[in-house]
This record gives sequence, C-alpha cells and structure tokens, in this order.
Amino acid sequence: MKKIIILSFLFIFLFGCSKTNSVSNVAKENGAYIKLKIIATMFPVYDFAKSIGGEKTQVSLLTPPGSEPHDYEPTASDLININNADIFVYTGKFMEVWVAEMLKGVTNDKIDIVDTSNGTKIFEDDPHIWLDFEHNRIMAKNIADAMIKKDPSNKDYYEKNLKDLLTKIDKIDNDYFTTLSTCKTKNIVFGGHYAFGYLVRRFNLEYVAAQGFSPDSEPTANDLIKLVRHINEENIGYIFYEELSSTKVPETISKETGAKMLLLSNLESLTKDEVDSGKTFIDAMYENLSNIKIGLDCK
Repeated sequence: MKKIIILSFLFIFLFGCSKTNSVSNVAKENGAYIKLKIIATMFPVYDFAKSIGGEKTQVSLLTPPGSEPHDYEPTASDLININNADIFVYTGKFMEVWVAEMLKGVTNDKIDIVDTSNGTKIFEDDPHIWLDFEHNRIMAKNIADAMIKKDPSNKDYYEKNLKDLLTKIDKIDNDYFTTLSTCKTKNIVFGGHYAFGYLVRRFNLEYVAAQGFSPDSEPTANDLIKLVRHINEENIGYIFYEELSSTKVPETISKETGAKMLLLSNLESLTKDEVDSGKTFIDAMYENLSNIKIGLDCK
C-alpha cells in the first residue's frame, strides 16, 4: 500500500493533478453543466449513487466487477481518479478496511468522502450492512446528502430520485417480510463465509455457515461434520452458495446430504455482464428472495 501511495504522488506531480481546483460546489464551467464525478468502492453503493445521481452524475465503480472488495489493493491510477472526483463513496471501515490508508494519498481538498455506514447499527462480526433494508435507507440518504451539498442547484432532482429509490426499498422490504413470514423453516444453511447476519436479524431467520467471517477462511473437517449432521437432523433440503466463491464446500456437503444447491448473493460484487446489463441492487435482492422462498419452503 505504501508503494502504491508513493507511486501515486509521482503520477500526481508529473501530471499536475495534485490539486483539482476545478472541482467546486457549483458544477458549471463556462455556462455548461458539468456532471458530478463520483467514485464508489463496490456494487451496492455504486448502484445507489447511480440511482440518486441519474443524468447529473458520472458514477464509476472502483473495484472491478467480479472481484473481492474485502482486500482490494488500489492502484496509482485509482488514486489519480479519486483525486479528480467530486465525491468518494464507500460502505464503511469494517468492509473496505483498506480505505483509511488509501485516503492518505488523496490530496484533493475539495472532494467529499462519504462513509455510508454513518447512522447504521454496526455488528463487527459482519460488515455486510447493505443486506438490511433499513440500512439501505440510511446509506442512500448519506449519498444524496453529499450530492446536494456538492451540487445544491439540483437539490430537487436528487431528492426526487432518492424518494423513488426509497419507495423501491420500502416495497422490497415489505415483500421480504410478507414472503418470509410464510416459510415452513427459518433455517438458512450456507456453504460459504458468514455474510448474511444482517439479513437474518431483520427477518428473524436462523443461519448456519460452513466457514467464518473472512471469504478466505476454510472450514475444518469438524466444521463440515457438524454442518452435515445439522442438515440431516433438521431434514434440510437446500444449501445456499455464493456467486463469486468456490463451490467446492457446498458441493461436498450436497453430495453428503442430498441437499440441493441454491445461489444466494451477498452482493459484494456482480459479474461484468450483470453490471453492464444494468442489473440493479433491487433486482439482485429479488433474485435472492426467489431462492430463499424455494430453500425455506415459503408460500
């Protein structure tokens, strides 16, 4: 990380980007409207920013689609792009643990840094706060506030888009509550790392994972034995797996127990094709609900 920051300073010095004085609260240049430049670290906050900013903003995704954002290492070009942005948006210090060090290399004193977790209830055993729709409302509001502060002339536009997004969040939140109240079982068995604590807390579900909190952790033989025993004793018919991780563990458990496999996305990142197609956070969460409905035998 230190090498990256040092290299970034060289780039900034050589290309004259050490100060982006063109960035201002009035996003106009020679009478023409200039879109706010926003960089978001990962898909959920990227999608919220796009939804709220609309045509008034240019939103870029920092971590490449399909990558693991927990331990991302920013490049020198990333830092140059951030130094030329109006707003930098990230989830929070427990998710993107690398952001604090990276921001030491940001010399643009006009950029607004948005920690979208401000105001949410953080559980340190699980940084996936966007899987609780109540947190989505807070995160979206934090992003909208930053846009309005930077570009007050378009306050009504951002507030309307925020209202539209919150309406969608309200609907999907209600749809989750309605559907999950009808399930025959509340027990989600996951063949990946512990990433769904916020979701199960909100909807009063039970949750067992094959491995710990880190996506790089590996379950022990004893962990797998316990999970297989749990599935057999509870007569569980489905085991969920992650979209961007190895399916080796859930496949092994499936063969041992006969439980079928179902995808459950933690939405840390989507594939490039999904992002390019315009798939939204709401779309992906409805896909999750469809699979949970099958896995938990809901009406």
